[in-house]
Parts: sequence; structure tokens; C-alpha cells
Amino acid sequence: MFVLYAVAGGLVLGVLLGGRLGRLGAIRFRWGALIVAGMLAQVALFSDAVASRVGDLGPAIYVASTGLVLLAVLRNLPIRGLPLVAAGAASNLAAIVANGGSMPVSAAVLGLHGGGHAGGYSNSIVLANPALAPLTDIFALPAWLPAANVFSVGDIAIAVGIVAAIVLQMRTREVIDIRDRLVRFGPVAGVELRQPPDWPTWAHR
Repeated sequence: MFVLYAVAGGLVLGVLLGGRLGRLGAIRFRWGALIVAGMLAQVALFSDAVASRVGDLGPAIYVASTGLVLLAVLRNLPIRGLPLVAAGAASNLAAIVANGGSMPVSAAVLGLHGGGHAGGYSNSIVLANPALAPLTDIFALPAWLPAANVFSVGDIAIAVGIVAAIVLQMRTREVIDIRDRLVRFGPVAGVELRQPPDWPTWAHR
């Protein structure tokens, strides 16, 4: 849900800053299927029906699914904002791996949202002295928000990166290549238009 809030916030901010929703269609995101697979695996893993059955496989599935998402993000680092998303995902993965395949959360923060998981595998566990404590779930969304939950500094980085990626893309102006402009309108101000060797034969017509 934290990611959904980031997407919604990015869209609203992009519109307020004069961006256009249509420009989001120009993003070429590779390996998107890995993110979908990783997210679906986690949705299934944290459902009561599956969580009560996975047993010792829960931590391995959680780490693998998180790794898939990070791998897909790394494949798309040239997209503005994605390096911050990758840093956040790597931070979360480091905390999860360092604590045996679950994300530690303080009892006080978890208590704000109804306590721990009723049974089976859960991605959140309460540890007195977790490894990489600053990277664990030490924050919580206000309880009055829909589907409010706990989150980490890595989640914050992911959210900021998503907002930045959306806003920057929505505000990106289309760039017309000067060669295309010359080809379309012909020589301007006495400039002679010559056809370079790599131009197609129709380009000067």
C-alpha cells in the first residue's frame, strides 16, 4: 500500500506541476514481469491461506521475491528516479537477509496496527536487538489511513524515487531532432542542407 500512495502522490504532484499524464506512456520499462511475479508471490505468501502452509520456506520465498523486484529495478536504472528506488529496495533486502528472512519491527510500532500476525509466516517479526536496526520497520503510517502499515527508511527511498520518476517523466518535453526539422522545412537562413552519408535517400526530399 505504501507504493500505491507513492504512485498516487506522484500523479497528483505531476499534474500540479504542469506535467502531462500521456507522457508516462513513453517510459520503456524492461523486465516488468519480474516485478509482477515478485509482488504476486508476496501477496500470496502473506495471505493466511498460504502463510500457514509454507513453513520454513517462507523466509526463502520472501528473500527471493524481493530479490526479483530489485533485479528488475536495476535493469532500469537509466530511468530517472529508479536509482533511488533501487537503493531503497537494496536497503530492505539487506535488513531482511540479515534477520533471517523477515523484516524486524518494533513492538510499539507494530502495536499501532493491531499487533503481530495471527499465525504462519509473516514478513514482520518483533526482535529485541535486530541486525541493521536503522534499516528495519521503525515508522508507521497514521492508523486512520486506509490499509495503514509499518515501513522502513528503504520504503521511504522507494516512495520518493517513484514520485520523482513519475513527476520527471510527466514534465519531460518532447525533443524534435534538428535534422528532422531541417528535413521537414528545408534550409533556413541560407544554410545549405547536405545529406550525410548515413542519411536515407528520401531524407532530403
